[in-house]
Amino acid sequence: MQPFVNIFLGLFLLGPLGAVPLTDTGIYDSDFYDLLLGELSQPFDYSESKQSDQLETEIGTALPALVQESYSSAPLTEEPEEEASTPKLIDGSSAQGSGVLGPQTQDGLPTCLLCTCLGTTVYCDDHELIAVPPLPKRTTHFYSRYNRIRKINRNDFAHLNNLKRIDLTANFISEIHEDAFWRLPQLEELVLRDNRIRQLPELPPTLTFIDVSKNRLGRKGIPNEAFKDLQHLQHLYMADNNLDHIPLPLPESLQALHLQNNNIQEMHEDTFCKMKDLTYVRRALEDIRLDGNPINLSRTPYAYMCLPRLPVGNLI
Repeated sequence: MQPFVNIFLGLFLLGPLGAVPLTDTGIYDSDFYDLLLGELSQPFDYSESKQSDQLETEIGTALPALVQESYSSAPLTEEPEEEASTPKLIDGSSAQGSGVLGPQTQDGLPTCLLCTCLGTTVYCDDHELIAVPPLPKRTTHFYSRYNRIRKINRNDFAHLNNLKRIDLTANFISEIHEDAFWRLPQLEELVLRDNRIRQLPELPPTLTFIDVSKNRLGRKGIPNEAFKDLQHLQHLYMADNNLDHIPLPLPESLQALHLQNNNIQEMHEDTFCKMKDLTYVRRALEDIRLDGNPINLSRTPYAYMCLPRLPVGNLI
């Protein structure tokens, strides 16, 4: 029994000694890792030189390729300087050409500052103008309605070779120079409605639309054969002018003729048709207004035989 007691006492005494930490150099790095630090072949070296190399490598690989190229040691090329712009005048015009705001008016202002210019169209409506303002050479459409213009001079539209429409409705125009419109090679529409015009000027053959209603043409205001050479004319409006006759001859291209509220008392049978050619048909002229005239259309029935429609007017 004594040997067993000695063995038991020896184990009892050696148990607490096993709980004492071992003095070996190898220790655990963490409770979650089984690898001992002492078993590493080469310990980590945290010297400053290796740390800086590592940072440079990381930065170099993190930047995109395009950004890395910008940090290259190649010299930067200087951008060429922009050419000096053409000096501008006070009114916005160029020193080498016509002003973008148009030529100077009598009021000392550029036309496109006094009026409104949109592209090649000039609007000068209701501006108390007493004369046609100087227009830019590229003008194609000109509107100057409800002003106080009294006269159209010979050179008011000179050199405006692109001008296609002139509208001078509701002014005080009583005089127009004979050549005011004749020299415009592309003029198509001429509106002189509601003025005081007593004599029509020479008209360019390019016109397709004429409105001279509400003027004072009377008996002598329309020259003989005034519309003969206007082979493209489609609309002719001459209402309220105290006319006593229908101006002849009328071009074959005419589609609308408005002569209401005049003093026309008679009509010839060959005014619209050709009495010597009974097969002649005038298909284009579909709109004729003769209402408000002291004329009885039923007295000349053969005057309308070639027309697609009867004129509007008094049949009794």
